[in-house]
Amino acid sequence: MNAEVAAKLELIRQVLVSAEVAGVRLKGTDWFAWVTAGADSAVLLTVETGVAEVLVTAQDAWVLTDEIEAQRLQDEELPANFQLHVNPWADGAMRETFVREATNGGKVCSDRPTIAETVLPDLLVNYKRVMMQGELERYRQVGRKASAAMTEVLSNAKPTWTEYQLAGAGAEALWARGLHPALTLVAGERRLPLYRHATPSNEAISQSAMMVFCARGYGLYANLTRFVYFGKKDEYSQLHQHIREIEAQALNSCKPGVALNVVYQELKQAYEQHGYLQAIREHHQGGTCGYLAREIVANPTTCDTLTANMAVAWNPSLPGAKIEDTFVILADGKLENLTFDPNFPSVEIAGRMRPVPLEIN
Repeated sequence: MNAEVAAKLELIRQVLVSAEVAGVRLKGTDWFAWVTAGADSAVLLTVETGVAEVLVTAQDAWVLTDEIEAQRLQDEELPANFQLHVNPWADGAMRETFVREATNGGKVCSDRPTIAETVLPDLLVNYKRVMMQGELERYRQVGRKASAAMTEVLSNAKPTWTEYQLAGAGAEALWARGLHPALTLVAGERRLPLYRHATPSNEAISQSAMMVFCARGYGLYANLTRFVYFGKKDEYSQLHQHIREIEAQALNSCKPGVALNVVYQELKQAYEQHGYLQAIREHHQGGTCGYLAREIVANPTTCDTLTANMAVAWNPSLPGAKIEDTFVILADGKLENLTFDPNFPSVEIAGRMRPVPLEIN
């Protein structure tokens, strides 16, 4: 882990030179996790910036935090590559003074720049989106745990549960595995065909339900969607089959060097070939992921290209049917499904095992 952090600090320092800046300031929970090899600066899970940030100069690397958080971060989160600068919690101005002194008043770039700072160079942003081997192994752990939590919860679900109960059970299963439940969407039988982003309600799920996870561990997001049916014929079985086939065309095009808008066009054509001419407009289709649930959402104009060791999660959908897993593009161009669980029912589509609704009689 320390070697991974050292390599990332070296990348940042190369950017310092090429961008002619005196310091790089990383404030977001995503960037903090990236540069620290998975450490967590989040206390309130819904915020983008945590209780600590990182400052890198040509000579030093600092974690900047306040006296409330410093000891816990030092004891439980931070690798040895960083020095710690602690300011009183009521004196944020002290931190700004320290940054100016550490950079000799020079130009600073940041992921969330103030008026006195500039944005991060694209080169550094792209570094974050491509996984090192240590990151890939952590991502695999997150994906396995998230998919196991999903299988456990849906296998134990009851039609009398409310959407709140199912979402709560999902969050509990993720927390029990050390993952943050960044997103637990649930739609029961009535709401399932109505809403693509169905935040849970107090309504009973009845005879069917969809659950969606964005599960965060080591700062990395595992995204997946599953369905469960209770003692009824799946009236959406044809829609699910179409969605699996539509997704397959997108996954087949995920190769190093392929632009995201090319994958988007593959999805658009696939929908149209199946007779759903407007479906591409009814929900975003996903894109790349990693230290954000969506690093880049694909659309007709996203020219960013896929590379080896980049993660993707596509979520094509129709009213009542959806599919989603988190894949990483390997060096040989093949896709590895990070959220595959052999204990969940699946069928083979285009050479890949893809989930089907779990049926409970």
